[in-house]
Amino acid sequence: MIRVGIIGATGYAGSELVRILMGHREAEIKWYGSRSYIDQKYADVYRNMFCIVDAVCMDDNMEALSKEVDVIFTATPQGLCASLVNEEILSRVKIVDLSADFRIKDVAVYEQWYGITHKSPQFIDEAVYGLCELNREKIRTARLLANPGCYTTCSILTAYPLIKEGLIEPDTLIIDAKSGTSGAGRGAKLPNLFCEVNENMKAYGVATHRHTPEIEEQLGYAAGRPLTVSFTPHLVPMNRGILVTEYASLKKKEDGTLPTAKELRAAYEKYYDSERFVRLLPDGACPETKWVEGSNYVDIGFVVDERTNRVIMMGALDNLVKGAAGQAVQNMNLMFGLPEDTGLSMTPMFP
Repeated sequence: MIRVGIIGATGYAGSELVRILMGHREAEIKWYGSRSYIDQKYADVYRNMFCIVDAVCMDDNMEALSKEVDVIFTATPQGLCASLVNEEILSRVKIVDLSADFRIKDVAVYEQWYGITHKSPQFIDEAVYGLCELNREKIRTARLLANPGCYTTCSILTAYPLIKEGLIEPDTLIIDAKSGTSGAGRGAKLPNLFCEVNENMKAYGVATHRHTPEIEEQLGYAAGRPLTVSFTPHLVPMNRGILVTEYASLKKKEDGTLPTAKELRAAYEKYYDSERFVRLLPDGACPETKWVEGSNYVDIGFVVDERTNRVIMMGALDNLVKGAAGQAVQNMNLMFGLPEDTGLSMTPMFP
């Protein structure tokens, strides 16, 4: 049985970790960490856990926690995990960090986009970027795992095969993304109040959103060179879900012709046919957030626009599951040698 500790257990991603792990046959939660609710019953914070979780919330003492568990999930704001982790802790326990502290390999880029000083840059090179479909073998041996963000997971997986196979011009990539309000976290913020969000849709972080360098870095690995993308997120009035619509120019082949829809589908199938949690939709079908809600699936579809010689790629996932907690558990399964889908075989909820 894997002994689990969660720091940040009362945030949305943390509570989703609890929900998923309660149904995981090989894991047991030993520590519900929450600085805001120390000594309060977890089920008083999340009443859906009444008669399911009897534990009280504890602090974020990673040093003490590392002596009691096998893996620590840090579902915390940027900067906290980096300020707590050290070599002694990593010698005892594996860490899956759901923040951005170890996702970006260039410290200067991280500090520029997040506006904070990195507290443990010595571990950045070691940390493995936990996008399971791309880094599975590295994840198996990792002791420090950087769990990808929700926007980034959807954006990267949607475009990766076509960039990797050289079927599109990477620098023409435009990503238009929409997220439910849970992606902004559980903290009280004026822009997230019901009256501000309901019956409204808005762009935010235009040309400045901090998931941009993460997307560029990972897709740059696929392209074999650095690249620049345009990424614009939007907030929509729903609880869960990410929908990305991506546009890119098709890349001419050596004979001067453009890739066909059949060739694009073959590229997606090459990378995702054997993937448990990536569903490539039939021709003409477009991903929708309602068909992945509550699950660890990513749905992907595409359409070739022959009029403009571009491809329109679309992806949808649940930002709290495959975009956060579900992917974190998927990574944990790989790190401990378990079947990748253990505890994650939830059918999407509808309605």
